[in-house]
Amino acid sequence: MKRRFCSGLILLFFRAAFSLAAQDFGFGFDDEAGTEGGGIVPAVSISGEAAATLLGYGSDFYDGADSIRFGNIFSGKLNFTATNSFAKGIVNFKINPDLIVDHASFMLTDVLDEAYIDLFFGDFEIAGGLRKLTWGKADSMGPLDVLNPLDYSELTDMRDMLNRKIARPLIHASYRLGSFTKLEGVFVPWFEPHRLSSSGRWMFSQMKLLAALPSAPSTPDTSTVAYAQAGLRFTTTIGSSDIGAQYYYGRLPTPAFKAQMILPPLVPVPIATISEIAYNSYHQTGVDWASVIAGFNLRAECAANITGDLSGDDGAVYNPYLAWSLGFDRDTVWGINLNLQCNETIRLLDNKIESPLDMEADRDITATRITAIVSKKMFRDELELRAAVLWNIEDRDFLITPSLVWTLDAVSVELSGGIFGGDEDGQFGQFRDNNFVKAVLKYAF
Repeated sequence: MKRRFCSGLILLFFRAAFSLAAQDFGFGFDDEAGTEGGGIVPAVSISGEAAATLLGYGSDFYDGADSIRFGNIFSGKLNFTATNSFAKGIVNFKINPDLIVDHASFMLTDVLDEAYIDLFFGDFEIAGGLRKLTWGKADSMGPLDVLNPLDYSELTDMRDMLNRKIARPLIHASYRLGSFTKLEGVFVPWFEPHRLSSSGRWMFSQMKLLAALPSAPSTPDTSTVAYAQAGLRFTTTIGSSDIGAQYYYGRLPTPAFKAQMILPPLVPVPIATISEIAYNSYHQTGVDWASVIAGFNLRAECAANITGDLSGDDGAVYNPYLAWSLGFDRDTVWGINLNLQCNETIRLLDNKIESPLDMEADRDITATRITAIVSKKMFRDELELRAAVLWNIEDRDFLITPSLVWTLDAVSVELSGGIFGGDEDGQFGQFRDNNFVKAVLKYAF
């Protein structure tokens, strides 16, 4: 169903693009073709990038040349846009040979980044198709940015969170109530969780636990309307402050587990196992705010996520929780830019968790992450030194990613690395053997 839907979107786009190009605009190949139908602007534009990447892991270098694999070096993007005065069609492709070769797990979203049509009717706008949308004011991973799941199948590029987003089939409508006020609505007909690797070096500990079970737990079919999601968002500007408020009904992108005790054959002692995987529904209400005060670009978000476990004692459903983020960026001494953000979730009804089979038993009531990015541009902004640190306080682990980027017009060269450390049971600490170095040559067009 999902593949037929995506294929239909591509076909619909190219039909729309051809129609826009043929009607009144011409094809833009020469002056005569561009003016014969009365138009003077080409209807279709093409952009993208081509990149060559060398990626190596420290553990492989330690094991010797026989263990070092760079994989397919080439990757790229190809973006098509067709426009006229009342419509826009977009199809963006990702080109990654590593994903395409793996036919067993290949999905259209591995190569189709976005594909949607946007229609304009004065102050009213409506779009439909595969799309990435950002809600909230946080720089990255804010609690209000709930529309698109994220791709965690590898962690070598935590800088570009938009690139990590997985486009979702959706209908998005917005209405402008003035120059600075907008009301938005979105409908997502089915659900997709965060994407996690099921094998290899980037396999999370939870996935390893599932793989070790004697029998696979049951999983739901999330491609039905029973998993539909929807939301409303209002944004405006008051004085020097941008504010927003939203409501969203959806599914948590992290799986929930139902555990039970079983007595296997020939085993005298019951053992705990996972019998079912589910994706809990929840209601979110939240607000956000952004302003500039004393040279600080401030951003804040706060949300209440209300799940179905209102008593707090259902071990297969996440407890309701609060989530917030607070951050800023500012230029400091010697032209150094500092970007700092704190994200935290706070579990409610924690005292109601009593069963050892509850999936949240023995877990900290809070989960706090500090993200700090320090950057400095030099030589007419052609050279950038950058270092990012992600620190999970309760997990006592971290990820450090230093980088050096040289940019000249459309060409850039980047040298970067990643250092995972801390508690080996933490989100980052479990990948301490995956420290890496990376070199990227990129051309944008």
